[in-house]
Amino acid sequence: MAVNSPLPVAADLKPVAGIDIGFAQAGIKKPNRKDLLVMRLAEGATVAGVFTLNRFCAAPVQVSKANLAAVQSGGKPIRALVVNTGNANAGTGEPGLANAQATCAEVAKLLGCDAQQVLPFSTGVILEPLPVAKIVAGLPAAVANLTADNWFNAAEAIMTTDTQPKAASRTVTIGGHQVTMTGISKGAGMIKPNMATMLGYLAFDAKVAQPVLDELVKHAADRSFNSITIDGDTSTNDSFMLIATGAGSLEVNQASGADYEALRDAVTDISRNLAQQIIRDGEGATKFMTITVEQGRSLEECRKIAYAIAHSPLVKTAFFASDPNLGRILAAVGYAGVDDLDVTKLDLYLDDVWVAKAGGRNPDYQEADGQRVMKQAEITVRVTLARGDASATVWTCDLSHDYVSINADYRS
Repeated sequence: MAVNSPLPVAADLKPVAGIDIGFAQAGIKKPNRKDLLVMRLAEGATVAGVFTLNRFCAAPVQVSKANLAAVQSGGKPIRALVVNTGNANAGTGEPGLANAQATCAEVAKLLGCDAQQVLPFSTGVILEPLPVAKIVAGLPAAVANLTADNWFNAAEAIMTTDTQPKAASRTVTIGGHQVTMTGISKGAGMIKPNMATMLGYLAFDAKVAQPVLDELVKHAADRSFNSITIDGDTSTNDSFMLIATGAGSLEVNQASGADYEALRDAVTDISRNLAQQIIRDGEGATKFMTITVEQGRSLEECRKIAYAIAHSPLVKTAFFASDPNLGRILAAVGYAGVDDLDVTKLDLYLDDVWVAKAGGRNPDYQEADGQRVMKQAEITVRVTLARGDASATVWTCDLSHDYVSINADYRS
């Protein structure tokens, strides 16, 4: 089960004016489970997204990027999103593109818009043909139950190896205007920055100009979904979408000023919550780990070192075993690729325990103290470099026996 991550409560997920959600059981991979999701957007909504950098990006990613680019070139605005689980429609070539486009066309017919106004998303097994006939057959049911309060069902409908749905909701006041925001995410494995095998959708009822939303989604992603890793594998389908429905009273037309900054911070905060829920539910995870690197010369070098630690199988398995074999962390720092790093100035902390001092074992460090921290479900690793003012934080989990079992049996 997820590490210190309670199950979302459906009643706590606030409807967002300007977006309706419908779901269906289409039998895409398994019968009797929610596996198809439709989101219908009101007039005036704007949509922006970031996607995987995997060169084998899935057909729906290619179609979604093209349809968003058409909006930026003066085309009609996005009016719907459609998501299926059970099949990634990745590594499927031209037939996969045709199937993604056919899905958009069917949604457009049901909702009365153009196919180019629909964004498709898929998640599941790679290299298998999308069962588009099942999706088309399930879409009328999804459209029939479009309502504003289906967020919990939406979170369930996009799950794959997740052990629980992931969702968050809040209301903030910005410049005297109340803004409601609700989001969902999915992912448990094949998670690495430059997106991950994850999907994230966050809607809020402010009216935001398209160029501003394009800036906002990148800012939020870099500090949330692009700061997590489970196993170091970058997936083919990763997508994180911001939806500003425009149905509320707040209007933001430039990426500066107090209102923009308050909205940016609120969106980033809830995005971080959704991203961390993915790590807490990592495949086989028993520990949630925060890796912070401080006093670096640049954000880039801090992130290099943080990810070297977070990706290391030796570090992750040590945390699973609660084994304070903390030299593995120093080894990861050393191979991170910061060629001029002076390790004699480096300090390492495990929560409140000062483990390494000036590049060597702290004379006051006792392994019993390290053992105490390693047994916790949540652990912070902090590295100080003593070479500047930059810092970076990423979130990861341990690597357990169950991770191997889950991925060995994934297609069964």
